[in-house]
Amino acid sequence: MINFVKTNVEMKLTARFFFLLSLPVLFASCSQAPESEGPAYLDDSQPIEVRVEDALSRMTLEEKVKIIHAQSKFSSAGVPRLGIPELWTTDGPHGIRPEVLWDEWDQAGWTNDSCVAFPALTCLAATWNEEMSALYGKSIGEEARFREKDILLGPGVNIYRTPLNGRNFEYMGEDPYLASRMVVPYVQEVQKNGVAVCVKHYALNNQESRRHEYDAILSDRALYEIYLPAFKAAVQEGGAWSIMGAYNNYKGQHACHNEYLLNDILKGEWGFDGVVISDWGGTHDTDQAIANGLDLEFGTWTDGLTMGATNGYDAYFMAHPYLKKLREGTASEDVLDEKVRRVLRLMFRTSMNSNKPSGSMCSPEHYDAARRIAGEGIVLLKNDNDVLPVDLSSVKKIAVIGENAIKMMTVGGGSSSLKVQHECIPLEGIKAAVGDKAEVIYERGYVGDVSGKYNGVVTGQDLSETRTEEQLIADAVAAAENADVVLFFGGLNKASHQDCEDSDRYHLELPYAQDKVIEALAEANPNLAVVIVSGNAVAMPWVDKVNAIVEGWYSGSQMGHAIADVIFGKVNPSGKLPFTFPVKLEDNGAHALNAYDPQDLTVEYKEDIYVGYRWADKQQVKPLFAFGHGLSYTEFTYGEAKVSKKAVKAGADVTVSVDVTNSGKVEGKEVVQLYIGDEESSLERPVKELKGFRKIALEPGETKTVTFEIDPDKLKYFDDARHEWVLENGMFTAYVGSASDDIRTKVSFEIR
Repeated sequence: MINFVKTNVEMKLTARFFFLLSLPVLFASCSQAPESEGPAYLDDSQPIEVRVEDALSRMTLEEKVKIIHAQSKFSSAGVPRLGIPELWTTDGPHGIRPEVLWDEWDQAGWTNDSCVAFPALTCLAATWNEEMSALYGKSIGEEARFREKDILLGPGVNIYRTPLNGRNFEYMGEDPYLASRMVVPYVQEVQKNGVAVCVKHYALNNQESRRHEYDAILSDRALYEIYLPAFKAAVQEGGAWSIMGAYNNYKGQHACHNEYLLNDILKGEWGFDGVVISDWGGTHDTDQAIANGLDLEFGTWTDGLTMGATNGYDAYFMAHPYLKKLREGTASEDVLDEKVRRVLRLMFRTSMNSNKPSGSMCSPEHYDAARRIAGEGIVLLKNDNDVLPVDLSSVKKIAVIGENAIKMMTVGGGSSSLKVQHECIPLEGIKAAVGDKAEVIYERGYVGDVSGKYNGVVTGQDLSETRTEEQLIADAVAAAENADVVLFFGGLNKASHQDCEDSDRYHLELPYAQDKVIEALAEANPNLAVVIVSGNAVAMPWVDKVNAIVEGWYSGSQMGHAIADVIFGKVNPSGKLPFTFPVKLEDNGAHALNAYDPQDLTVEYKEDIYVGYRWADKQQVKPLFAFGHGLSYTEFTYGEAKVSKKAVKAGADVTVSVDVTNSGKVEGKEVVQLYIGDEESSLERPVKELKGFRKIALEPGETKTVTFEIDPDKLKYFDDARHEWVLENGMFTAYVGSASDDIRTKVSFEIR
C-alpha cells in the first residue's frame, strides 16, 4: 500500500525536482531555434495576458481542473509537464505560519521555520499611519518570500461589528474609511515581493459563532457603505491578486460561492482580475462553485490521505465532480477556462515570476519594524496625575502584576498562531528597560489560560499555579503596597471564547476575576497603570479608580520592548483606538437591538449603517473610550478650521485646513481626524463619518498646517433603491479633532 502522508519537505523537494526535470523536455524540440521561438508562457518579456493564453492553450482538460483545487493542506498543483510549478500558501495575519504536515494542521518538524511576529492588525490600525502599514507589508512580505510562499493569507479587513467577535484582533477596526486607507499600502508592499496577498474574509465575517452556518441579512446600503469599502480599496487601489471568501452565508449562499458578492460586485463592479480562494472548508456545492465565482478551492474535508489509493483532494467539489460534469457536457469549459486564466495570472505574478526578490527572515530590520509599529499602535487611554511615563530617576521599586506580563501571546488563537524565533514578554521588556536603575518585583495576581501549545507549537512556559485566588490577590497587594509604581498586565488572551478563531466571547467583562485584582491594587497604591493586552474592547468598572490605562494589543515579538518604550517615555504614545470601547455591551448597536445571538442562524444587521461611533453619535451614548481616542505625554492645540470655498458646484473638490501646535514640553505625534456630516440629506445619515486623517510629528512649540482634500466621493451615500452612490446638494459640516468625541473645530460648506 502506498502511503500518501508526506511532509511539506518531501513534497516540495519532489515538486521542485520534477519542475527542473521538465525544463529540458520543454525545449528539446526547439533546441536549435532562436530563444524568441520558445513557448510564450515561459518568456518573461511577454505580457502576462499573452503568457496566460499560451499556457491555457497547451493544457489538457484534466490539467485545467487540477490547478483549481488544492493538492495539500496549503498548496495547489501546477502542471509538471509544462514546467508550471505549484502554488504555496501560508497563514499570515501577523506572521508566517510554521510548516505543517501534508494534510494535517500539526507541524512538519522543520527547524528553520520560525518567524518574527508582527503586531496584530488591530494594533496596526491603531497607528493611524499609512507609513506603518507599508512597513508592515514590506516586512511580512519579505518573510513570506524567503519561505518560498506564493500567497499570504491576509490581511483581514472585516468590520468590528460587535466586541464579542473572537477574531476582531485580526482585523482593522470598525470604520470602513480607516480600514480602506490602512489596507492599501500593506497590499502594495507585500506584492512587491512577488507574493500575493489574499484579502479576507470576503464578506460579512463579523462573528465566529456558527460561522459556517449563519446567514447575514442586511441592507445594500450597509453592505456598500460599511462592510465592502476596505475590500474594494484593496482590489482597486491596492491591486490585490487574490481574495478569500468567508464562511458565512449571504442571501442564502455561502460567501465562497456567492453570485452577488463574487460575480456581480467583486468581478463585475470592481473589475477584479485575481483569484477567489475558498476559506478552508468554505466550499459546499459543485454547481455553485462553478457558477458563482470561486476560482481555487482549498481545505475541503479529506480523509487525511491515509487510505493508500484514495486521494481526498480529487474528491473536492471542483475536482473530479467538476471534471465529470465537463466530460458529460453539463458544465461549460469556457467557465473553467476563465478560472484557469485567473490562476495562471496569479502564477505568473508569483510562482513563475523570475524577477521577485529573495526576501529575508528574522532580520534585525524586521524586529525593528515590529517594535516600531507596536510603539505607534499602543494607545494611552487615561493618564491622570501623570502616572506615566515612569521616571526612573525617582522610582526605586516597580511592582509588575498580572499573568499577561509573562504569558507568550504568539501561540494560539487559530490560524494566527505562530512559531516565533523570539518573543519578548512584557516583564522581560520592563526589566531590560529598567536595568539597575530600580528593583522590579513580580506577582501573578490571577490565573488565566495556562496552556502553551497549538497545532504542535509549544511555548515551553510552565504557567502552573497552586495558590488560591485569595492568596494570589493578597500577594499582589502586598507587592503593590511596597512599590513606588504598580504596572498591572491583564486583559484577554488567545484561549477559546476570548480572542480566538472559531469562537466568540461570552461577555464584555475581563475574565479570571481580574476586576477584583485591579480594584485591590488601586486601593493599595494610587500610582497604578493598567495595561490591557487584547484585540477587543473590555469593560472597566474600575475606570474611575485607576489613574493610568494603556491598550497594549497583541504586539508581536517585540511586545515587551514596545510597551516598555511607552511606559518609560522612550516613545511618546500616539496610537488611537480603531474601534469604540463601550461602557457596557448594550451600548453597542448590534446588542442594543438584540441583533446578535450566538445560536441564531439568521443574523439581521438591525443597526444598519450605525456601527461603532456612528451608533454612539446617533443614540447620544457616551462611550468608555471613543473611536479615535488616544492620549499623549504632550498636549496639542488646534486652530480654527478653514475651508477653501464656502460654496462649490457638485463634483468640485473642497479643501479643509487647520493649524495644530504642540503646546506641551516634549516631542509628540498627533493624529488629526476629519469627519464629515451631511446636514440636508434625503436619506438619514450618521451625524459624522471619518473621511480623512493625518499623523504629524511636532516638536514642542511647533505648528503645522494639516490640509484635507474632500473629493466628491467622500460626500456620497449609497442609495439602495437606485443602487448607486449619490451626491446631493446642500450643507455639509467638516469636523476636525483628536477623536470622534473630541472635536476641536468645525466649518461648514455648501454643495450647489
